[in-house]
Amino acid sequence: MTPRLSIVVPFYNVERYIGDCLDSLSRQTFTDFEVILVDDGSPDGSAEIARAHSANDPRFRIVTQENQGLGPARNTGVKHAQGEYLTFVDSDDLIPRYAYELMVRTLDETSSSLAGGNARRFNNTYGVRQSYVHRAGYGKLRKATHVFDHPGLAIDRMVWNKVYRRTFWDQFKYQFPAIRYEDYPVTLRAHIDAVTVDCLAVPVYYWRERESGESITQLKFQFANIEDRVVSAEMVLDIVDKRAPELRGEVHRHLATVDLTTIVQSFSSAADHEVAPLLALGQRLSRRLDPAVLAESSTFARLEYEALQSGDAELLQNLARFRADGGLRGGVRARRHPRLPWRYEGQYPGLRDGSKVSSSLYTLPRTELDVRTAVRDLSWSDDALVLHGTAEIAHLPTTSKSEIRVALAWGRHSHDLPVERLVEHDTHGEDRPVGFVTRIPRTLLASVTKSAKKAHVTVEVRSHGLRRRGVLAAGGLQYPVGDWVGDVWVQPLNGGDGRVFLEFRRNTVELTTAEVEGEELVLNGRLASRLEEPELRLSHSVGAIHVPIQRTRHTAMDDFTARVPLDQLIGVTEPDDPFLLRTVLVPRMHDGNNQFMMSITGLDRGVLAERGGRVISVSRSPGMYLNLIESPAQVFADDVVAVPDATWLTVSGPRWAGTDYSRITWRRFLPNSDDGIDAPAQITLDDERWTASTRLDDLADGEELNWALFASPEEGTPYAVQADSFLVSRLPRRLGKLVLRARSGILHLEMD
Repeated sequence: MTPRLSIVVPFYNVERYIGDCLDSLSRQTFTDFEVILVDDGSPDGSAEIARAHSANDPRFRIVTQENQGLGPARNTGVKHAQGEYLTFVDSDDLIPRYAYELMVRTLDETSSSLAGGNARRFNNTYGVRQSYVHRAGYGKLRKATHVFDHPGLAIDRMVWNKVYRRTFWDQFKYQFPAIRYEDYPVTLRAHIDAVTVDCLAVPVYYWRERESGESITQLKFQFANIEDRVVSAEMVLDIVDKRAPELRGEVHRHLATVDLTTIVQSFSSAADHEVAPLLALGQRLSRRLDPAVLAESSTFARLEYEALQSGDAELLQNLARFRADGGLRGGVRARRHPRLPWRYEGQYPGLRDGSKVSSSLYTLPRTELDVRTAVRDLSWSDDALVLHGTAEIAHLPTTSKSEIRVALAWGRHSHDLPVERLVEHDTHGEDRPVGFVTRIPRTLLASVTKSAKKAHVTVEVRSHGLRRRGVLAAGGLQYPVGDWVGDVWVQPLNGGDGRVFLEFRRNTVELTTAEVEGEELVLNGRLASRLEEPELRLSHSVGAIHVPIQRTRHTAMDDFTARVPLDQLIGVTEPDDPFLLRTVLVPRMHDGNNQFMMSITGLDRGVLAERGGRVISVSRSPGMYLNLIESPAQVFADDVVAVPDATWLTVSGPRWAGTDYSRITWRRFLPNSDDGIDAPAQITLDDERWTASTRLDDLADGEELNWALFASPEEGTPYAVQADSFLVSRLPRRLGKLVLRARSGILHLEMD
């Protein structure tokens, strides 16, 4: 019988990754598919792995050709595909088990031309995180939409997070060009040609970011790569000019931000004989981009553009090296204009040193001399919420004469807060009085909660004759802790716009305790008495577990208990996350058509249970709502201890039978390599816990260090150690020259 879905998987030199990719396809909940494996002349052992997989699963078959590149290999796969629907997978990536079930289902329901979904980037060093280019297009569920209605899809440049109707594909005769970056011209055409498009917010694709930098997108500074990037961009610009001028701003802005920046950055490593042709490529693209879009760019981006336009290769090299050396990390220092003292100039390379660009380009607009703020720590005392943050005006050095004012703001009201100044590292790494500690009294919060649902913190900085005002930004704050103020739960949150705000919750449902009793996970809490027939549901990607509750009536809030058999939670289904091999279950209390998240008000650390090599953990979301995570029984950290003089760091966690704890190290990957340097830890084991102790001086031996905690079992693949979300809420922690923080749930030690 003809399969409903054809999956085209070209491969070349992916021996290390292709097995995991094909395994993720075998685990799909949608089973009516064929996989066309296109061997593009791969010289390594990839073909042997593909043949072994095909021998075990008749849905997989191999097509062989001489090496022609990814685009032609995909075209070959399409010729052999027989399905009603068509999709593509890169052979080093992973597919969540429910991906094709969800996309085929929505196409069956809507008859759209194609369906796409969100994507995650992943590797061992930084874990799993949102893909930048898919954030705008797939932020929420949109069925039967179109790129003209939802322009964020105009920068959805990858072909692989989508399922296409085959009749649609054939109608418009799509062909991938024989270049790198072959996706974007095809994808943009498909979005324009489509009758409608279905957009799913759930991740349907996991996009590998190799530590080695071997993939096409990570070899982006090589000349041949740059050449194909420009050709692809020109094809995209032609499509926009002819077919979709209303998308001009969106596409031109994206190409200027990503592709043009990449071209300029390649000057930092270009060989002498490549400089002239590289300059010609940059000019080809820059002259196609809309000057009005480029005028919106930062001062540094405009300098890059003008240096290209004027053909100043030396300035381009200096700008590229400046960026590569971290010159943009804090924003370059500014100085007063020599003739217009009320203006400031950015001290970027080329200022008044004979470059071909006008010195007027170095004048910083008011918008770039803005206030920069960040939270460093947040804690509750008996009488206040204590915030430790930093504030400065970008590009200007903060001095003892500078002023920092902080206020709590809600609605049209604000209340000034006390400020204690501190000397801290500023965004340039200099010790300056940019730090501050402020206290928001509980009495003030209690009065605000009577009339408002949320509040935020404003910061005003006066320095060098300038005054700038903004909101306190979240910085590295990931899992802030809330507390009761009277009968209102005050929850600090990292807002979607990057700022910190306080949410005042009169909880409908809350969790007060969680524990394991025998073979059951017992959840205790409170819920509003007005709920008539509450039922707890533990939702995951393609379903939910229904859990009855026991309820004890009171006046306004009732007590409840939910008992969940562990065998309903552990190992029942394949994991949703194909990289971390875990499933997140989100508890919601349903009452008729209404549903409520469960605020955690009674836990300060996770609760875990291990059965059969899998673990269920009671966890928290960034907003302090309850999550349950089902994951492998691997090395897991839930506590850190540093001695007072910051010479030793100890990380510890629960110990599971059958898990290898013999080698736990801090690992730093070498540039452009999958190989790393390990700093071994002293391992201590008892019946219930593991402990890894490391001397910090052994790690602080350079300026640009990034160590991640790894476990390396004797049998199996090394993996980054995941940290308990309640532990993450107690980070970052500064340890002398180093700072301990979590990135995507992985512990990192970095230079402060």
